[in-house]
Amino acid sequence: MKIFEARRGIYDWENVRELPFNSDDYSCLHPALSADGKKLFFASNKPGGYGGMDLYFVEKTGETWSKPINLGSEINTDKNEVFPYLHESGLLFFASDRADGFGGLDLYLIDISGRKWGKALNLGEPFNSVNDDFGLVLTEDGKQGYFSSNREGGAGKDDIYFFEARDGIKGMDLPELYPAMVTVYDAQASKRVPGADIRVFERASDGLIDNETLYDVELSPDATDQTELNFKLVRKKVDDLGDPKAVTNRNGEAIIQVEAGKSYLVLVSKPEYNTKEVIYQVDPEGPPRPLEILLDPTNCMALNGKILSSNNNLPVPNALIRITNQCTGAEEVIRTNLNGNFVACLELGCDFTVHAEKNGYNKQETQISTVKIRGSRSQDVELKLSPLSEMAQREPITEGTVIVLQNIYYDFNKSAIRKGEARDLEALARLMNQYPSMEIELIAHTDTRGTEEYNLQLSLKRAESAKQFIVQRGVDPNRIKAVGYGEAFPRNKCLNDVPCTEEEHEFNRRTEVKILKIDESAALYFKRD
Repeated sequence: MKIFEARRGIYDWENVRELPFNSDDYSCLHPALSADGKKLFFASNKPGGYGGMDLYFVEKTGETWSKPINLGSEINTDKNEVFPYLHESGLLFFASDRADGFGGLDLYLIDISGRKWGKALNLGEPFNSVNDDFGLVLTEDGKQGYFSSNREGGAGKDDIYFFEARDGIKGMDLPELYPAMVTVYDAQASKRVPGADIRVFERASDGLIDNETLYDVELSPDATDQTELNFKLVRKKVDDLGDPKAVTNRNGEAIIQVEAGKSYLVLVSKPEYNTKEVIYQVDPEGPPRPLEILLDPTNCMALNGKILSSNNNLPVPNALIRITNQCTGAEEVIRTNLNGNFVACLELGCDFTVHAEKNGYNKQETQISTVKIRGSRSQDVELKLSPLSEMAQREPITEGTVIVLQNIYYDFNKSAIRKGEARDLEALARLMNQYPSMEIELIAHTDTRGTEEYNLQLSLKRAESAKQFIVQRGVDPNRIKAVGYGEAFPRNKCLNDVPCTEEEHEFNRRTEVKILKIDESAALYFKRD
């Protein structure tokens, strides 16, 4: 058994790829994500454990995952620990067939929210029986949930059971939460603001908030001594802080859940407004006071975009949107949500190019200007992507297939890929993650300027550069063979001493992909010339 990840598309799952800690020599199963999506818990019988199946976790690092860490003897035994589930409270639930249970798999919990963990606690009856009981999930308040069991009286082998625990689960000491009303206003127009995202972060008794929640760590060279590095905390973008706890309704109102006597950082954001932070202290006694927040409009225009398919007007989710500021050359890259929508804040007084693309569709772009914006600071834009014809977009991949990568460029006499000119390599990396049996040969060619020996070495360096680019995106280097052919196979008349333009020479500087092995049925999406 192995664990994979994928992104949900409009018709099917996309970008399916195997996680890097899988192996053919052992199983990884029962994945469970933390609420913020940064930690993944799973069960595995990989070597080095305590016995049977053990519980492990990995952390998200960029676009991949860290090496697995065993949860230790507080949780794992010489028996089997499986089906982990991490509640938002920091309580880890799991199933085990250890000796102190009722029989079969029993449900346990342990608090892993602090530095020092307690002892794993058997949930007892009625959750556990003499049969297998496993796979528990809970609501946020811990008073309702589901689990699976093959106990007597069920309809089949493993049945799903619903439960209510009005007083909570024994051993699960959750604080009582109270609803607090938040109302958001436009500070200039004195009107209520619908659609504002509200994020809530609990403050410790010393007023601090977990750095990992709000900040990224950045190491940069010292301005006076380049041999030293400065450690710096950089505030994350709002969209990188996780999903909002609430969104204001048409009346600019939302409800958040708070604990009596606690202090919170409340962060309110909307694209055409400056993000507002408020410290909210909850009274230890009595109901929480209402919270009113004023948002100041930003010096930008909110662009409300929607991407549709031209043949059926259905939304296109996960489309790549590139917005280029013609004043500064800066580029913002975002993706559409499941409804095909995206939102961006465009600087006033500039022209912008909005480019939309997705595999299987023709690309589309439009121009947006904020130069003459005076009144309303929002604009709607709709782009329709036309699907490529089946013959145009799908080409079967078989062993021996050779693909020329069109969108990867090298400067003359250089082995490094031009910055921003490796979109086909990005697509190839995604394809190799989607089809883990695929093995390829990367073949690099140079133009004919320079000596044959030098060009042969240069082409090999270019092939290695392309290989490293793909490996950095999670592909096993053993699946890629890098080969350089130098100037041996030009695609035009530009042989030695033949005068040619720079564009003609660039046409010969290319990278090709030869499929050496692929077990799955696969197809490459592209538009034929």
